[in-house]
Amino acid sequence: MAAEGSSADAGQETAATPAVGPAAKPVQDAAKIACRGVWKLFGDNAERFLATHSEMPSHDALLDAGLIGAVRDASFSVGEGEIFVIMGLSGSGKSTLVRCMSRLIEPTAGAIIFEDQDLLKASDKALIEIRRHKMGMVFQHFALLPHLTVLGNVAFPLEVQGVGRAKREGRAREIIELVGLQGREAYYPRELSGGQQQRVGIARSLAVEPEIWFLDEPFSALDPLIRREMQDEFLRLQGVLRKTIVFITHDFDEAIRLADRIAIMKDGAIIQIGTPEELVTDPATDYVAEFTREIPRAKVLSARSVMTPAAPDTPFAGRVTAETKIEDLAAQVVDQDAPVAVTNGAGAVIGQLTREAVLDVLVRRPGPNAGPDAGPDTDSEGEGEA
Repeated sequence: MAAEGSSADAGQETAATPAVGPAAKPVQDAAKIACRGVWKLFGDNAERFLATHSEMPSHDALLDAGLIGAVRDASFSVGEGEIFVIMGLSGSGKSTLVRCMSRLIEPTAGAIIFEDQDLLKASDKALIEIRRHKMGMVFQHFALLPHLTVLGNVAFPLEVQGVGRAKREGRAREIIELVGLQGREAYYPRELSGGQQQRVGIARSLAVEPEIWFLDEPFSALDPLIRREMQDEFLRLQGVLRKTIVFITHDFDEAIRLADRIAIMKDGAIIQIGTPEELVTDPATDYVAEFTREIPRAKVLSARSVMTPAAPDTPFAGRVTAETKIEDLAAQVVDQDAPVAVTNGAGAVIGQLTREAVLDVLVRRPGPNAGPDAGPDTDSEGEGEA
């Protein structure tokens, strides 16, 4: 049998054939911001209640005490340049948590570490300066100032900082061009579409060149087609700016498209943190498994999770990188009789991908490496809101 790289059979690869597929998203090890045991309880004597409980009180115990556990013992770190998505159904605590991270809502207990400083111990003056210069925030409701033009809205945070008019408007024009609104500087919010208004909100949050960017369901109020366009724009901006991002959504399809890692919340607690693929293939609880059940596996699973061992002399019909999603390689593989080689970052073959394995994912037949899976595939644009 011919070795890899042989041209003995028509259509088989040569040694010079490049592997196809995107590289894995880079995530830095250094934490840009971290939550350590963060709690937010609503109700009387919340701090006293926590002080008298050495172990984590349950959701029911909090209710019995007349307290609402909006955020319960949340701990995680967000790396430099990472898109960290927090998701869950309505009432899960995701929006409360992101507001705790910027102290728009005061946590009941815990620590929020940003640049080696606990924000819960920062003075009001220091916190205002951090928000003005190092944090950007975008929310579901655009909250544009109706009496200001696009240029005025985008420049407004710099005006609050005391930046001179020429400098702030120059910076605002740069950001307006970056988000694709050049030529609309003199428009008022009422003269813009919903997607254009959200671009103004994004531009305004970027005007201060934030080091960390909080986005709370920024696209959920938009029509599906416009939402998809804004997701594309968001990914384009991130490719240019490489911001550290905490993104809130209840739409798992949106999460898997944008996220480096996802935290799933329920009843104020973080149930599991992982890459989209890890959540689908190795759910920590039945709740996570149910949450991810209807996700199209081809969008999430990579060649690495579906590949099987390859014999040394296997003739391959091509190559794909281990991180390539099944959705992106399916057409290449299913048209081949021979398997396709799966390679690591150094280009070495680490496994093979067969047509049958890819078809198993596409039609949701359980495979040896495909994780929990059953039933026909769907590709719903539903938002998953309960």
